[in-house]
Amino acid sequence: MQDDYKKSYIDNLFKGSGVYYESDKNEFDVLIVDEAHRLGEKSGLFKNKGENQTKEIINASKFSIFFIDEYQKISISDDGNKQDIINFAHLNKADVVEMKLESQFRCNGSDGYLSWLDDVLEIGNTANFDGFEFDYEFKVVDNPNELRELIEEKNKINNKARVVAGYCWNWITEGKSDSAVFDISIEKYNFKMSWNLSNTTWAIAGDSINQAGCIHTSQGLEFDYVGVIIGNDIRYDGRRIITDFTKRAKTDKSLSGIKKMYRENRENALKVADQIIKNTYRTLMSRGQKGCYVYCVDERLQDYLKERLNKFYKPVEYSCAPQDRDKAAEDNSELI
Repeated sequence: MQDDYKKSYIDNLFKGSGVYYESDKNEFDVLIVDEAHRLGEKSGLFKNKGENQTKEIINASKFSIFFIDEYQKISISDDGNKQDIINFAHLNKADVVEMKLESQFRCNGSDGYLSWLDDVLEIGNTANFDGFEFDYEFKVVDNPNELRELIEEKNKINNKARVVAGYCWNWITEGKSDSAVFDISIEKYNFKMSWNLSNTTWAIAGDSINQAGCIHTSQGLEFDYVGVIIGNDIRYDGRRIITDFTKRAKTDKSLSGIKKMYRENRENALKVADQIIKNTYRTLMSRGQKGCYVYCVDERLQDYLKERLNKFYKPVEYSCAPQDRDKAAEDNSELI
């Protein structure tokens, strides 16, 4: 006979990662950490408690399991990494077993699509530079209104389609209920949309189809179809992908501290920001189980994605002089 457990008992099985800094050694038999790449260093409301969340979890449990994908780090505060797990395990004289998740159900199980994304966004060179198996629907559209219409049509099936966007527009409607005020505005196409009004029901509420999710409200969620608006924090200069942290919204805290980091170490700051911005779009573009539609603010990036959909990919070439391309590549160093 199966035991009946109260809701409070079940709820107690799930904890945030920042509650183990006062735990005794081996207090728990097993701790399972999902999204381990999002582990922080300090804990507490003011990030002033504990030493390192990875270290504290390993210390608190006899057996720790970490699910980690460093390509899904989307904030400067994301501190979880494989090397720390290994180092802290060795400090505790624990054995380490590393396993790779060979396949997954995300994106129709299309590992090829995810590898293609890594190559397209220049996150890593993969064997899928020339495309992926087409049991996954991917489309680049020229107008954000078309993207919204596609998602609205798909959402009629079972309320499992949503628009998401890069965090390049300030969240001015947060805490407000004025339906005439919008956050995302693309004047060229008379496109207006607001960020999601609720962090808890946006993914399932019927009227949420009229709202756009950002990385902070959509990471960890999955839909049948996702429409991604790629903002001007990432573009294509004719040769490569360029990221620009100065184009992020001021209300976005994922790059909080990047200006100070830039003043102290320009090269490192650009590297950190580049990874976070690319990881953000990789994550957004993998929220759809059955398909992903994309609109790019940068027209060159839009052309580049269309070309990359061609199995016999040939790089998009533009007639700008080398010095102009080099200047474009340096534009992301400008501070607001």
